Amino acid sequence: MKERVDFAAVSAAMSAVVGASCAASPDVRVTGGCINECFRWSCGTEAWFVKIAPVGRFDMLDAEAAGLRELAAAKAVRVPSVIGVGRAGAHAFLVLEWLERGVSKARSGATLGERLAAQHRSTAAQFGWHRDNTIGLTPQHNRRADDWTAFFTEHRLRFQLTLAKASGFGSLAQPGERLLAATPQLLGSHRPQPSLLHGDLWGGNWFTSAQGEPVIFDPAVYYRDREADLAMTHLFGGFDADFYSAYAAAWPLAPGHEVRRDLYNLYHVLNHANLFGEGYARQARGTMERLLAYVRG
Repeated sequence: MKERVDFAAVSAAMSAVVGASCAASPDVRVTGGCINECFRWSCGTEAWFVKIAPVGRFDMLDAEAAGLRELAAAKAVRVPSVIGVGRAGAHAFLVLEWLERGVSKARSGATLGERLAAQHRSTAAQFGWHRDNTIGLTPQHNRRADDWTAFFTEHRLRFQLTLAKASGFGSLAQPGERLLAATPQLLGSHRPQPSLLHGDLWGGNWFTSAQGEPVIFDPAVYYRDREADLAMTHLFGGFDADFYSAYAAAWPLAPGHEVRRDLYNLYHVLNHANLFGEGYARQARGTMERLLAYVRG
């Protein structure tokens, strides 16, 4: 973070938000995100998880809080409770319930799979959400739409491909345009429900609590094809066979999901290219060529 955090100012603002006197500085810095700074912070008799960002990211933290509330309302997978969001001078902060982590995820994968399927049964009338948010630091536009193919093509793939061109990855433009034209064929007759998704479900965004309960956090919530959450779990690993078996037992995926997995994960690979560079751009091109080859038969 470029500007040093004024902990005293954050403490005063947090005290007003949580309704208790907070310590003048955090107890300890903790892991919990690669974008913003995270801390364990004592306020009165409680300790909270506190995320601090430049004040220009207030809307990002506020959208994260809204996403966690949306997930909590589904009463499926456990999420940290939102205590509050605020500003303090040059910084913004998000205060969440502090949850102690367990030693291992080994015995909670099946529970996560079963509860994720239950979460996905929370549906909406349209794809998208009532507000925009972010995927990492990238804006994620969630304008509601009735048609999944059009929503995914325009607000996910085309948006990321436009950013890629601006980021200097012009070599993705031609295969990208061909893929956009082929997306209706790749999705075919697949007509998913708009399901409530975490939206950024990789292995680093879940843990097992000290009570052995799976917990998800750092969401990029919106309503879309449930397969997109499952697709991302394959992208970077971190989910065991019990997770997939439990999800399939609760709600099997439709035929053709393996091809759609590549298509849905392309959104995240393109986003990583725009955030982190050339290696992911090469991966994105390879994914597009593989999908186009599938269309050609």
